[in-house]
Amino acid sequence: MPTVSIGRDRLFEALGKTYTEEEFKELCSRFGIKLDDVTSEKEKHLDKGAKGNGEIIYKIIVPDHRSDLLCLEGIAQALRIFNGQQEIPTYKVANISTKSMIKMHVKQETCSVRPYVLCAVLRDVTFDTASYNSFIDLQDKLHENICRQRTLVAIGTHDLDTLHGPFTYEALPPSSINFVPLKQEKNFRADELMEFYKSDLKLEKFLHIIENSPVFPVLYDSTRTVLSLPPIINGAHSAIKLETKNVFIECTATDLSKAKIVLNVMAKMLSEYCERKFEIEPVEVIYCDGKSYIYPDLSVYNMGVSLSNITGAIGVPLVVDEERSRPNVPQDPPAVLVENVGVVGGAVVGGATRVHNPQDLEYLQDSVSGAVGGAT
Repeated sequence: MPTVSIGRDRLFEALGKTYTEEEFKELCSRFGIKLDDVTSEKEKHLDKGAKGNGEIIYKIIVPDHRSDLLCLEGIAQALRIFNGQQEIPTYKVANISTKSMIKMHVKQETCSVRPYVLCAVLRDVTFDTASYNSFIDLQDKLHENICRQRTLVAIGTHDLDTLHGPFTYEALPPSSINFVPLKQEKNFRADELMEFYKSDLKLEKFLHIIENSPVFPVLYDSTRTVLSLPPIINGAHSAIKLETKNVFIECTATDLSKAKIVLNVMAKMLSEYCERKFEIEPVEVIYCDGKSYIYPDLSVYNMGVSLSNITGAIGVPLVVDEERSRPNVPQDPPAVLVENVGVVGGAVVGGATRVHNPQDLEYLQDSVSGAVGGAT
């Protein structure tokens, strides 16, 4: 299961409360995550011969299917809800007309290499150094886990104010793609980049995903500025900075379901820093066959499930929740409630999980074994 490293003091600030190490371990255990290790930035840097600032770091193990817990913002929010300190946030898509939406046009050639692209916009974002670093770390954690090392989904984030829509998602011969990649100063052809990054310890492991394809996926703005060469590298032109105010998120994918989850997690977690908190601007994605889709999809729905199916699969005693007065539980039709397991499906109450989301049902067996076995 993934391990997330978080500064203790910043986490406690986000929780609005300080804990002893034992108290926080107990809270994690009740919720269904695990405080695996406690270290410090100073210790972390000793092996590298650099000076750390001595900040205490909590290493927290989270369930595989809880992509929203891969960052401080997600863990802090989930624990606040679990503790009854806040209501479940209502995320919303900005109410703008389709005509006013930013457009992403998808070319037919992408079908052969990486067929899907989903996008969203965050307006009036305010970063500080800590939130900016958390934003970068979340991308890395998503890439390592649900994105399966970028094979299923690759995330690109851009300073929207440096770009001009509408955008296009294309697949072209690598020799015809030219741009300055992130953290570089010279122009490269895409085929030259494949050779250049073979000596890069971080990026080399992603080259195999497209290097044998006759065409490479690439995203352009209306001036033919390259946003990214997914799943390898973003362009330097639209790089996110601390001063960035408007963020354009694009997820290219071979797995549409995973891409929807990844886009939602990125957009939801970052929307905490928007002037209009928890509001996300939609983008219209238009395919070559004329079909169009608006992302992100933040619709909420319930899913019924047979109690016998769940108990037969996981062997954990379950009861049907018939109480309608517990705090932080939406007043919806009865759902299966997993008692004394701290894994969140829809809403969390005490040590219980209300199961509505198909993804939660798909991973319920792993989640329960992780919460009951691996995170105690």
